[in-house]
Amino acid sequence: MKCPKCEHRENKVIDSREVREGAAIRRRRLCLNCGHRFTTYEEVLRAALQVIKRDGRREELMREKLMQSLVIACQKRPISVQQIEQITNTIFTEIEAEYEREVPSTAIGAKVMSLLEKVDEVAYVRFASVYRRFKDVNQFMNEAERLIGRE
Repeated sequence: MKCPKCEHRENKVIDSREVREGAAIRRRRLCLNCGHRFTTYEEVLRAALQVIKRDGRREELMREKLMQSLVIACQKRPISVQQIEQITNTIFTEIEAEYEREVPSTAIGAKVMSLLEKVDEVAYVRFASVYRRFKDVNQFMNEAERLIGRE
């Protein structure tokens, strides 16, 4: 591992710890040439899962895209970034355990909705309105009434 400051190749690890619920290891390193401290991450590389979209297209499953959709659904709600990251990690863990190469977008959407419904009903309805492609206010109201009737 090259030092990002002087590009010297010799360094030593001064601290290691698990991050992302054990999915990666964070290592603090010290360059033996210039004394610069820097951080590296080590994780298992898996074959990228492909998402099968509703129209049949395939694209790579991306953590950032999932997080961004959650951020939008949770905007101006009392949901922390840590909660959004936890939801994302839970979904990715479940998907990687259940699917080997391809995952239908509907399976991802169902998992997101299931978790959001438990965390925040407004964020859930926001996500559902896009995911289920609500055509009019009646579909929106039906979902809201279902949530109210559940309590």
